[in-house]
Amino acid sequence: MRKLKRSTTAAILTVLAGAAALATAAPASAAGYQCKTSSHSADDASYNGPETDNWDFDVTLCAMRSGGYIYTNATVYWDGPYASRQRGTWTFDKAKFQLQTKKSVRGTDPVVKSSAYTGLEYALEHSNSRGNGSYSTGTLKHRAGSGSRYLADGYIQLDWSGDGKSYRSPILFTASPVV
Repeated sequence: MRKLKRSTTAAILTVLAGAAALATAAPASAAGYQCKTSSHSADDASYNGPETDNWDFDVTLCAMRSGGYIYTNATVYWDGPYASRQRGTWTFDKAKFQLQTKKSVRGTDPVVKSSAYTGLEYALEHSNSRGNGSYSTGTLKHRAGSGSRYLADGYIQLDWSGDGKSYRSPILFTASPVV
């Protein structure tokens, strides 16, 4: 009887160890996104009142290689001025996030795919009552060249309402790790 208990216990332990190994093992082809978050603050050029008017942005740029393709995306987080909600939806004439998939080379990395996400304007102007919010881009898909390496890059452009100018200089963020 004792021998049966030991072999049953050993069998149970073997099954549990195998299940644990399967649960923690990730498939080799399911490599996840490689991401980098960076920050920048922008002053509202159209507002000169007594309240705070800076927009603090955090942007997470991500890239992933899977099945012969490169996938890139971005998420923009912000802490806007509390008063932005009180001033209504007229803070911007336009705002966009420009997502870029770039091939990593010596020197300047060339853009191989790019898309402008203009939905950022609506999201910024409809921040919560504290002036906070987030916006996620779509995902760009690009066929990866053999032996080539890629990364996600991007920037924000803002056109402040009432300042008489178009888009200001791009607000640059740190690119994702190379994949």
